[in-house]
Amino acid sequence: MDERYPIGKFQYDGEITPAVVEGWINEIEALPGLLRDAVSGLNDRQLDTPYRSGGWTVRQVVHHLADSHMNAYIRFKLALTEKTPVIKPYEEGKWAELPDSSLPVDISLSLLDALHCRWVHLLRKLSPDDLEKKFIHPESGEVTVGKNIGIYSWHGKHHLAHILAANVGNRS
Repeated sequence: MDERYPIGKFQYDGEITPAVVEGWINEIEALPGLLRDAVSGLNDRQLDTPYRSGGWTVRQVVHHLADSHMNAYIRFKLALTEKTPVIKPYEEGKWAELPDSSLPVDISLSLLDALHCRWVHLLRKLSPDDLEKKFIHPESGEVTVGKNIGIYSWHGKHHLAHILAANVGNRS
């Protein structure tokens, strides 16, 4: 198994049906609670342990999820309100090195609780036409709103798997 991709890379080539989308939305909705459970009881030494050799620390992963999902939420809103906008990528590795990535994880956990509440509400109100709207990622090309829901469902599970696989000693 590739430690960088413990659940594999995102792949979905099937039809993006309402049932598929609802499943993905349910996974996005569940992530903040699952993430909170995964880091509950970890001390600072454990939070500052990389999930793999050369990888981010558990703390950085939690803060990355907040950074990434804030960006995703904005990308969804841009795609829903503009005609095929070009979104701005960001240097996630450099963001993980900024001073706010050393804050207590509760700050990002609270942010994710609120963000996912708004995000899920938005996603559940999308029409079939909304799911076909697109944005352009300068590196990945065109991405539909529907497929992006799947990407972020995967993204949360991907990083949750990193945290759960981290060898941080005895979990309380």
